[in-house]
Amino acid sequence: MLKKERAARVLERLEELYPETPIPLDYADPFTLLVAVVLSAQCTDKKVNEITPELFRQAPTAKAMWKLGEQQILEIIRPLGLSKQKAKSLARLSEIIETEHNGRVPETFEALELLPGVGHKTASVVMSQAFGHPAFPVDTHIHRLAQRWGLTNGKNVSQTEADLKKLFPETSWNKLHLQIIFYGREHCTARGCDGTRCAICRELYPNRKRPVETKKA
Repeated sequence: MLKKERAARVLERLEELYPETPIPLDYADPFTLLVAVVLSAQCTDKKVNEITPELFRQAPTAKAMWKLGEQQILEIIRPLGLSKQKAKSLARLSEIIETEHNGRVPETFEALELLPGVGHKTASVVMSQAFGHPAFPVDTHIHRLAQRWGLTNGKNVSQTEADLKKLFPETSWNKLHLQIIFYGREHCTARGCDGTRCAICRELYPNRKRPVETKKA
């Protein structure tokens, strides 16, 4: 099976399994989505969703978050990993959004990636899910599965993103990245599959005998 054929099969199977793709993070607007994604680094979405209701109650806007301040933000998000750094980032990015962007989350990759705590993946999530611009955020699930499915050689997440964008139609990106995440969490986990066990891995590579060694992002 050629790479393009594998990609088409993946798209078909994921559409069957996940015709709807609700974002697993709770949010109300571009700002609260940005905050939730920043908080989700090295944390589960479930844990973030437990913390954000109180944070958003006290600080639903960039102005309110800026005024809340780093120490108060930290008190609320302390149960999350990397809480000190995240509190610092949220306080600073809120100030920048309020003072340099009139309180609105910027709608370009360039401006988003200049915000503290916001890398390319976070910017991609906001651009795709908050604003509807085509983007393909690559997290650890997507990076791992793309290698197992023979869609990239997986040297780094940037290359994985570029390879997937070439293989899949742009109109599918915003939905597909969530479909792959859902499949990776449910069927093709880091320990539950090694490239030979889950349904899609077996369908794409029925004769594969050896586990696929995932290259780190």
